[in-house]
Amino acid sequence: MKTTRLISAAALATAGIIASQAALAYQAGDVYVRGGVAKTEVKDDNGRVAGADLDISDERGFSYGLGYQFHDKLGVELNGTEPVEHDLALGGAGIGSVERMPLNLMLNYYPLGGTPSRVQPYVGAGLNYTHFSEEELPGLEVEESYGAAAQVGLDFAVTDYLLVGAFANYANVDADAELNGNDVGEAEVDPVTVGGGLTFRF
Repeated sequence: MKTTRLISAAALATAGIIASQAALAYQAGDVYVRGGVAKTEVKDDNGRVAGADLDISDERGFSYGLGYQFHDKLGVELNGTEPVEHDLALGGAGIGSVERMPLNLMLNYYPLGGTPSRVQPYVGAGLNYTHFSEEELPGLEVEESYGAAAQVGLDFAVTDYLLVGAFANYANVDADAELNGNDVGEAEVDPVTVGGGLTFRF
């Protein structure tokens, strides 16, 4: 009798653990918001502008995201960072800075979505839009850019509603540059952004 009770208690405890973990996994219908910090590293060769090599600095800033799971393993996410100010140099000489504001629309795949796992890796692919503004060099204008984007990430569920995680994404960002209305080249940014933060799930 005692053995039967012990087995029943163990079975109930195991079922409770599995059920609580299942609630922690991403599942269809979830809505979430993300926030954190990220560092952006641009490619080494940033192209040529006005006949000279262009250099763009690496920077960091705040990141954000908003997502919706339409399937246990699939979801859409809109993410980006605050406007980030990059220093610019031509031929080794500083020419001021420019602000870059990226926005990514991603389709994410969660291989462990809907399963009893606190750990939720994901991969995503989609489109990037980048807006440039606040060019310090008089007459310089960097045009907006559209390109492909991809990301990988890992979230760990602390509670039903709070997750901590890290991510890395890449965007194909090539923007035409004009000086006093004349085409002077192309800025090749192609940033890799690595960051981490918190996700709140509803």
